[in-house]
Amino acid sequence: TVQRPLVTGIVVLIIYVLVMLANTANICFIVMDKRLHQPMYLFVCNLAIIDLVYCTSACPTMIGILVVGYKSVSYVPCIAQMFLFHYSGLMEMLAISVMAFDRFVAISSPLRYHSILTNTRCILIAISLWFVGSGVMAVLPATAVPLSMCSSTLKYMFCDYSSIIRAACVDPEPYFNLVSILTTVFCFGTFGFICLSYIKIVIVVVRMPSNSDKKKAFNTCVSHLVVIICFYAPIVVRIVLTRLGLVLTVEERNGLMIGSILGPSLVNPFIYCFKTKEIRNKL
Repeated sequence: TVQRPLVTGIVVLIIYVLVMLANTANICFIVMDKRLHQPMYLFVCNLAIIDLVYCTSACPTMIGILVVGYKSVSYVPCIAQMFLFHYSGLMEMLAISVMAFDRFVAISSPLRYHSILTNTRCILIAISLWFVGSGVMAVLPATAVPLSMCSSTLKYMFCDYSSIIRAACVDPEPYFNLVSILTTVFCFGTFGFICLSYIKIVIVVVRMPSNSDKKKAFNTCVSHLVVIICFYAPIVVRIVLTRLGLVLTVEERNGLMIGSILGPSLVNPFIYCFKTKEIRNKL
């Protein structure tokens, strides 16, 4: 249910192509330039991979529906899409949290930074998070696959857990409670970890004697702060609207969902391109 589906679909298509190009370029720059083989940029590369998966989990289906006019999706691809969408959303939270810790170490212990966060450790951390995320999100298809379907219509423009549960022949409340628990634990857990990291960063910066050191510390964190705002702002908006009792239409929910998927994935690579001298020079 979208007004002007073709226009909306073309906009989504253009943004999706930009996301794919920008994030792929970021990955290539970091992989090919040995000067960028540092902890911070390895985490940026990991975030770019997550953004590619996040957008690809939803955008092709939305584009097919809005532009081409497809009205159906097979069951197995739908379940796979649902898993990848929620999996990459969780990975985005975990990746941003680890990057907050990276900034904390860089500012609080600059001389020991490369001994604490070696490239090998960063890669192991990233791989570990991918395994942890897949284990957690495996709960969703494990609970959805055994269910019988009573409806063949999904509420939104792509397959997510709530849409599949609403179409099943079950009371959705227990399943929604499961999602609420996972969302609360990981969303507030990661955001709390990020806030704690930045509180410690502020304490360290306040104690710096030189204004130039304070400015340098701020410049070190500004890119990551923008990434945090872009990712968590739509989540906060949804939570606030829900708490205020405002009921969004399906079209409004679709719009908010599209923005929360495409917005951060488009902004992230450009932020790090503009803030990284080596990447700017290549461009």
